[in-house]
Formats: sequence, C-alpha cells, structure tokens
Amino acid sequence: MASTASSPLPAPHTAPLTVGFDLDMTLIDSRPGIAAAFRALSAETGVHVDEELVVSRIGPPLDTELAHWFPADQVAAAGDRYRELYPDHAIAPSKALAGARESIAEVRALGGRAIVVTAKYEPNAKLHLAHLGIEPDSVIGWLWAEAKGEALKEHGAQVYVGDHVGDVRGARVAGALSVAVTTGPCDEQELRAAGADVVLADLTEFPAWLRAFEAARAAA
Repeated sequence: MASTASSPLPAPHTAPLTVGFDLDMTLIDSRPGIAAAFRALSAETGVHVDEELVVSRIGPPLDTELAHWFPADQVAAAGDRYRELYPDHAIAPSKALAGARESIAEVRALGGRAIVVTAKYEPNAKLHLAHLGIEPDSVIGWLWAEAKGEALKEHGAQVYVGDHVGDVRGARVAGALSVAVTTGPCDEQELRAAGADVVLADLTEFPAWLRAFEAARAAA
C-alpha cells in the first residue's frame, strides 16, 4: 500500500473546503475508451497507433500523444477528428475507479465543493462524468500541469488529487496540497520525487484522509 506519511499540516480553516480532482486514471479508468477511440482514428486514417502504449502514458494533452504517431502538420486535424470520434467510442467502455464516487460524496458531506480539472477536452470530460453519475460542482478542461494550477487558484482549492507528476506541478502552482494516487502511470517514487505531499494507493483511502485533513484544518 502506498504511504500517506510526511504530509504537511493543513492551512488554517479560513475558507470553505474546495477539492480538485484530475479525471483520467484518478476518477475514471479511461484506458478502454481511449484505446477504442484511437482504434477508430487509426482505422479511419490508416495511421498505425500502438494503443497499449498510448494507454500506458495517459495524462499529458492529446496533441502530445498524437505527435508520436502523426506528422506535425497533421496533429491538429487528427486531434479534431479524435475528439469527434470520442463520444461514440470512449464513453461507454470507461469505468469509475474504486472510491471515486465516495470521494466526491465525502467532500460534499464535509460541506465542501468538488471540482474536476483535467487535460481532457471539456465536453468529453463532462460526458464521462454524466455517464458514470459523478457530479462535481465544476468541470474545467483542456488544462495540463502548471496550467491546472491557475484554475485551482481561481476556485480556491486547498487540495488537488491526481495520478501524474503533472498534477503535482499543478497543485504546486496553486499553493494547494498535492494528494497523489498510484492508479495512473506514475508510481509512488515518481510522485514523491515530483513533490507530492501525500501518496495514496487509490481513492478508497481518500475519504478517511480528507476527514482527518479537515479536522486538522478546523483545529489549526
């Protein structure tokens, strides 16, 4: 099990609780859906894509991945077509990760707001959440790494939960506590080296952690 030790003391309880969550491989296992969307794109364009390699490194923006397979002058068009294909191919196969619904519910139970800040195209992110019955207060898409921090700051998030070192960097920009889960492509060592404050095995550990965090924040 991943370690939860070495987390810093929370900031004083001076603002309502707001928790940000990444989407892919944090709240949802989108690997089957992304693989299906890439298969459809590959079939349509005739460009070979190794879907297993693609889903092993989910996290960065789509264009970063497409650049491994398409010439630079075709990446933008391939991205547009991928996003068009995505709703019909990627939504149904993707599932909620263990603890995802419970984590959002715990934020609400503590009187807080839960937001999703993701690199995914925002309309498709919202389709995933609606399909799975996960209802955050806000969804902000098309942001990666440090850019996520700007949205987190705007919403006053004290905590950002993600699975990638890019998510840790986003939390740092926002001055938020970085809570990392090892359900994505980055292991505990990578996440800690990037500066994660807390590392959990998965979101099933998050509600109890959040209750302790909020109790400590109230007492500070």
